[in-house]
Amino acid sequence: MASAVGDQVAGLTPAQVRERVARGDVNRVDAATSRSWAEIVRSNVLTRVSAIYLVLFVVVLSTGHLVDGLFGLLIVVNSTVGMVQEVRAKRTLDRLALLNRARVTVVRAAGEAVVDPAEVVVDDLVRLAAGDQVPVDGTLVDAAGLEVDESLLTGESEAVVPGTGDRLLSGSVVVAGSGCIRATGVGEAAYAARLAREASAFRRPSSELRSGIDQILRYVTWALVPVAVLTVVNQLWVNDQAPDDALRGMVAALVPMVPEGLVLMTAVAMAVGVIRLGRRQCLVQDLPAMESLARVDVVCFDKTGTLTEDGMRVRAVDALDPALPPAALDRVLATLGAAEARPNASLRAVLEHVGDAAPLATSDVVPFSSARRWAAVRSQDGATWVLGAPDVVLPGHPALERAAEESARGRRVLALARTADALPAAGLPDGLAPAALLVLDQRVRPEAGATLAYFARQDVEVKVVSGDSPVAVAAVAEQVGVPRAHDAVDARDLPADPEPLADAAERATVLGRVTPEQKRALVRALTARGRTVAMTGDGVNDVLALKDADVGVAMGNGSPAARAVARIVLLDSDFATLPHVVAEGRRVIANIERVATLFLSKTVYSVLLALVVALSGLPFPLLPRHVTLIAWFTIGIPAAVLALAPNQDRARPGFVRRVLTSAVPGGLGVAVAAYAAFLAARAVLGTGPDEHEAAATAAFLALVLVAFDVLVQVARPLRPWKLALVALMVAGMATAVLTPVGQRVFLLDPSDPRVLAVAAAAGVAGMVVRRVAVAVLLRAAPAQRA
Repeated sequence: MASAVGDQVAGLTPAQVRERVARGDVNRVDAATSRSWAEIVRSNVLTRVSAIYLVLFVVVLSTGHLVDGLFGLLIVVNSTVGMVQEVRAKRTLDRLALLNRARVTVVRAAGEAVVDPAEVVVDDLVRLAAGDQVPVDGTLVDAAGLEVDESLLTGESEAVVPGTGDRLLSGSVVVAGSGCIRATGVGEAAYAARLAREASAFRRPSSELRSGIDQILRYVTWALVPVAVLTVVNQLWVNDQAPDDALRGMVAALVPMVPEGLVLMTAVAMAVGVIRLGRRQCLVQDLPAMESLARVDVVCFDKTGTLTEDGMRVRAVDALDPALPPAALDRVLATLGAAEARPNASLRAVLEHVGDAAPLATSDVVPFSSARRWAAVRSQDGATWVLGAPDVVLPGHPALERAAEESARGRRVLALARTADALPAAGLPDGLAPAALLVLDQRVRPEAGATLAYFARQDVEVKVVSGDSPVAVAAVAEQVGVPRAHDAVDARDLPADPEPLADAAERATVLGRVTPEQKRALVRALTARGRTVAMTGDGVNDVLALKDADVGVAMGNGSPAARAVARIVLLDSDFATLPHVVAEGRRVIANIERVATLFLSKTVYSVLLALVVALSGLPFPLLPRHVTLIAWFTIGIPAAVLALAPNQDRARPGFVRRVLTSAVPGGLGVAVAAYAAFLAARAVLGTGPDEHEAAATAAFLALVLVAFDVLVQVARPLRPWKLALVALMVAGMATAVLTPVGQRVFLLDPSDPRVLAVAAAAGVAGMVVRRVAVAVLLRAAPAQRA
């Protein structure tokens, strides 16, 4: 085709390319896999939590008690840590996206050049081959058996055969043959811009986690105003406190109500997950994909490229026509292989087998198509040769028995046939006579067995969905331990109606002869049953299923179209990376749920304590500095560590309900302990201004005891490093409470033994209340048992 294009039209000169770039006629679009710098800053600084804390910080500053404004540092810490982690994730995403970007071959005046898609300009000649995604809109100037799938644009799954002069839209996929187009629409003017934004730009798909956190923050925001009013009224008029003290009490009541670290820990955990996967050559094309990964309970994958290696080899060539000598057979096979611009794995194995055999001169070519399952050439000596699936090329022939036997051993079989008839416009030629059977070995990946064993341990179902014969797929699947592989299903027998198809999809683990449309239908059927489906693929025939799956995973050496629509790309095409991908998603989401219990238990006890104190007419027992100290050692620092800990629990629906079920007992226990200690201390020590600091210390210590009890519960199952973490937090809190400097800074007075006794008794009572509340909730909703 190169000579034909060169004779008909001329490529652009360097000067013409520079002229088009200067006027903006270049294929550059703003389509990134990560957010811009401005978006990162805005999303981490201008948040609901930061706004609430800023208002409360200003209120404290107005009182002149700067130490009580220490919680204001959380605004800076939250924003800085969130931005740093997301910037790290952005750099990882952008670097990997650059490696993942498909290159484009253009014909210019100086010859062929392989360039970045962003360097294509108007009037460039762009070469296309099977598996390519058309990068720009253009007019077809030359073609050889070109077939184009426009399903990503039109929804029509049937491939079209364009003619010279026809317009091709960017986003279309070449499924067979090759061609060359003259670029007419580039950049934002091309369909590629829209497709890139929809398929591979930074996206925010529906997320139960995000919506759950937003819902919790809305509830907290609604509660802040009435609690603030009640607290101020109580402090000013009921307890006759000075305005400064009343405002400090209000801030102390409101600050712990805001789960300030929950949003931060969510962003940090997801960003760290992206960075960790990036080190394994895994490109996560949107951060919310981490949540979808955690919920995956079905993984669908093809046999080729996952269970088996890409490379194949010809095991045997059995001549079915005694009149065809081996040398002549090799030349025919060389001809069929040389006719393909991009031969598939089978044809590459055939070309390797025939070695230096010279191909025949041809007058007509039909490239291989996965939909047709055959390829053909017409040689100039008047013979037509067809190579393809035996049941298609030689239906009813006795050789099919041999083909079935070899397929049952996990091998691929191709049939070669010939006829004197010319190639028709559509379909196979008539009068095909058998010439040979080719038996090819498929090499099983050595890591496939261990990968499937991991999924079995994690209660993730695996389904092999392949276009090959069910017998061949089952043979390979059995070798690597796929459950019920011997009950392989022929997709041609599957029902078309959604419900029966869903039943069949649930039962089957190995499916053969699956068309691209059926792959998508199977994915939809499983998701309709509430399953979370990950679909792996590398070819054009996987694009539709990858797009519709909850998590589309493309291989790095696959087609550009598959990589464009996938949410995750395994750049090294290593199937063994997939367990790490699923495990990372689970770790992130399970740990977010774990630390959410810490933050929300604080919210619960803060609301309860503020309401009870206000309604009972007592002064608020804690100062903002007390709240800051509690947040550091019982929630903030432990949560930052636990959020990054190993965790393989699969995410489940019901995030808000489950977290509140865990957080409410802890919050109730803490509130009871603090309030009881404050009441008891006032009764024992007195209610005067001089005794208030000691009573507040008793409430503080009782609260800390139950808060550490909640921390230990959240950290389960306990490991040595978790015990060390809790010990360090206890030591840090003890330093603040027992040292003279800590007592002066945080206004604590534990010198009276009665304070310690009251705090201990109230703390024990709070722990008992927490355990009783847990038992009651578990009995009322046993399904919530962790």
